[in-house]
Amino acid sequence: MIKKRNRLVSAIKRQTSHRKKNYKFGIEIPHSVERALAIDKETGTTFWADAIAKEMKNVRPAFNILEEGIQAPVGSKYIRCHMNFEVKMNFTRKARFVAGGHMTDPPAHLTYSSVVSRDSVRIAFLLAALNDLDLLAADIGNAYLNADTREKVHTVCGLEFGHQNLGKIAVITKALYGLKSSGAAWRSMFAASLQELGFTSSIADPDVWYRAASKSDGSLYYEYIFVYVDDLLVLSTEPHTIMRTISQQYRLKEDSLGKPKTYLGAEIKEFRHPDNPKHTMWSMSADQYVKDALDNLEHNLEKMNKRLPTKVITPLSNNYRPELDTSPYLDDDFTTFYQQLIGTLRWCVELGRIDIHLPVALMAQHMAAPRVGHLDQIFHMFSYLKSHGRSKLVLDPAYPQIDDSHFIQADWSEFYPDAKESVPPNAPEPRGNPIMISCFVDADHAGNLVTRRSHTGIIIFCNRAPIIWYSKRQNTVETSTFGSEFVAARIAVELIESLRYKLRMFGVPLVGPANMFCDNNGVVVNCTTPESTLKKKHNAIAYHKVREAVAQGTIRIAKEDSKSNLADILTKPLSGPRLKELLYHILY
Repeated sequence: MIKKRNRLVSAIKRQTSHRKKNYKFGIEIPHSVERALAIDKETGTTFWADAIAKEMKNVRPAFNILEEGIQAPVGSKYIRCHMNFEVKMNFTRKARFVAGGHMTDPPAHLTYSSVVSRDSVRIAFLLAALNDLDLLAADIGNAYLNADTREKVHTVCGLEFGHQNLGKIAVITKALYGLKSSGAAWRSMFAASLQELGFTSSIADPDVWYRAASKSDGSLYYEYIFVYVDDLLVLSTEPHTIMRTISQQYRLKEDSLGKPKTYLGAEIKEFRHPDNPKHTMWSMSADQYVKDALDNLEHNLEKMNKRLPTKVITPLSNNYRPELDTSPYLDDDFTTFYQQLIGTLRWCVELGRIDIHLPVALMAQHMAAPRVGHLDQIFHMFSYLKSHGRSKLVLDPAYPQIDDSHFIQADWSEFYPDAKESVPPNAPEPRGNPIMISCFVDADHAGNLVTRRSHTGIIIFCNRAPIIWYSKRQNTVETSTFGSEFVAARIAVELIESLRYKLRMFGVPLVGPANMFCDNNGVVVNCTTPESTLKKKHNAIAYHKVREAVAQGTIRIAKEDSKSNLADILTKPLSGPRLKELLYHILY
């Protein structure tokens, strides 16, 4: 019966001439070369045609085209190739000639590849300012095609190769995009090149590479290379020397070499604090990304005879609860539109718009079946972004002023006699200036009015630089504020432990335990007084996890007033003045 059903579904699909259009950032993404050229004709542009011509010029060396009548090598597998289209984060069109990797099944060890994590990138800009290092960025042109393919595959030339090659067999010799093994092949090749330069891959983030070095005054530090596929970020007192060496082996894209201006969609700028104008630090901003996203959204709304709301002072309407919305469900096209807008907003959060993290998290919970009211709130959120441009995230290396008297010292040896922070024995020697970690944690008890699940909010600073922000619904229903706050504290401890491990594996020295600030007095008392007992047994795991972290010296915890707890912005919708008050301490 299942096979019969599948045959019927396939037959219906073949008979259906309508293909659902796909959009990204409000721009139609074509499904074929023919449709791409048609879009250019409809819009009076050559964006897609130019992208196709550029791509074919670049990928042609990846093929060995055999003369007519010559068969493919023995053991080679035929695969289809096609043109894949994409809209980049700066809204430029990109065409990529890709192989049908779904037709091959190479072993997993030939396909795994990774990219540098986003919090590692924030740490990079912080370390540059902290240790007075220069920064250089560059893109490697057609990175994958530098590596040889790990698979024996071939295809048949289409019109993209020209009429003279139509129908000929083309053996794929390079790591063509689309092959499952291409990412791993390129990463392996580039990793070997960095190893030859004396760089070591960090175990905590394998796409962060470090090399011991010393400054002219004899002080020791590490040079770093942060790699995101083909995007390079180099930290050193002499980054030009490193880039020059890399350019001898790989082609760096024209005009890509220089001080970073954009990275993963964020605007990167040098920043000078008014209190210390001589010291240079770095800032990340989502302003340009937001502006481009708004332009495309307003263009689409204009076609619908709609406009964004005005006089918006908060990301969500006053007292709006998405879980209580009973408006009609969106149809398939508008559901896709909703999901795309959520994706855009999520990236805004990654780029530093911490002020919309909670609203985006709440609205993302309804992506599977969004309603009309949910979409209206997304429009409301974009209107907020349009009128509130305070979005600059400054990676400030200055140390915060911490009052040690707020932290209670206690002897935990009787309760956790073997408690000791796990310091990786294979960590590199600490070099450079140290980092102090501070964390604000909060929970909105039973915040979801339908499921009664609580919501966790956490923001972690390295010195004065926000590095990690977390806003997520808890997995369990807690019966008390104490329970939900302890669950949030446990999550915060895990994030702190992960961050401390990463910094140590980057060779960064740390200043004492991490400072955790919580506004729940019950949690603070239980975590600072060894003889305190747990009355709610179902919170035992979170209870012992946090207390043992205190006993180990991983964290120390202090009471923070609810009015000054910065994590409040990540747990519950706030009024305009309250939101602005907290943002003053986070964004510029």
